[in-house]
Amino acid sequence: MHGSGISIWFFNGVLLFIYGALILGYGLVELSTGVNPGVQLYELHAPVWWGAFLLIVGAFYLVKFNPKKKKAE
Repeated sequence: MHGSGISIWFFNGVLLFIYGALILGYGLVELSTGVNPGVQLYELHAPVWWGAFLLIVGAFYLVKFNPKKKKAE
């Protein structure tokens, strides 16, 4: 991060958080309705796991690279 700019990792965190929320939401709807899209290994529920993973990583980046957080110098 140069000067007073916002770190690119913060924006990456925003994108990962949004994508994670969307994928997790789709996975939970798919899980609750029982719709089988005809994919192999459907019983592993990949959208739920990957959505949760992206949501957690995105939240981590949002907290770690928050531009409002004051750094002790």
